[in-house]
Amino acid sequence: MQRLRRVLGWIGLVIGIAIVGVILSIPLDAVIGSGRVEELTNVTIPGPAGPIRAFVAEPATPGPHPAVIMIHEWWGLRPDIIEKATALAADGYVVVAPDTFRGASTTWIPRAIHQVSTTPPEQVQADLEAVFAWLTARPDVLADRIAVIGFCYGGRTSLLYTLHNPAIAATGIFYGMAEVDPEALRQIRGPVLGIFGGADASIPLSEVERLERDLRAAGVPTRFVVFPDQPHAFVGGIDSINAGGAPGEA
Repeated sequence: MQRLRRVLGWIGLVIGIAIVGVILSIPLDAVIGSGRVEELTNVTIPGPAGPIRAFVAEPATPGPHPAVIMIHEWWGLRPDIIEKATALAADGYVVVAPDTFRGASTTWIPRAIHQVSTTPPEQVQADLEAVFAWLTARPDVLADRIAVIGFCYGGRTSLLYTLHNPAIAATGIFYGMAEVDPEALRQIRGPVLGIFGGADASIPLSEVERLERDLRAAGVPTRFVVFPDQPHAFVGGIDSINAGGAPGEA
């Protein structure tokens, strides 16, 4: 029994040290993440709670152009979002990728969870509203053709923002999910595209089917595509997209 107690004591000590390490490393990662975001952004947009940093990619041809608000994953604004925004701009869109976490960015799951859980949804909606207004004021943007797309956390946020702003022309949800009142979906005026992985352990297919069914019942033009055997977040950086397969098709 003494040996068992000793082993259990060591296990408890190791777990305790690990928990303390996680707690202490979250603020350190936050400091590092703020530098990452500053390096990636190229514009500052006035917001209700202070300036919003964002990356903007523009087509090479003269406008006016349709525009897209691209919302990052729960990691925060990262290079893969910059790559996707740049690629989409080459197809003729003004693309703005705002930093909805206001400087926070990470590659570490505990920090990502912290970022999502501590960022007020009201602040995100207000910041996106400021980004939308900033786009509508640009002479090179078609104000009635502004779409919103997002990935993971951003996919969920794109749907919620469309419910907040009926002027959104189209919505793209890349493996994001939100529980919403089916009646509220009737506020959506533009089409909705949903991209999901059939092997996504975080979003059951039953939830995907329910959201698609509710959107159609609300009269929203809807197209959902489920890619079999694909996990969550299967659309990565531009290299994976250019390689073809499911990321390229999506």
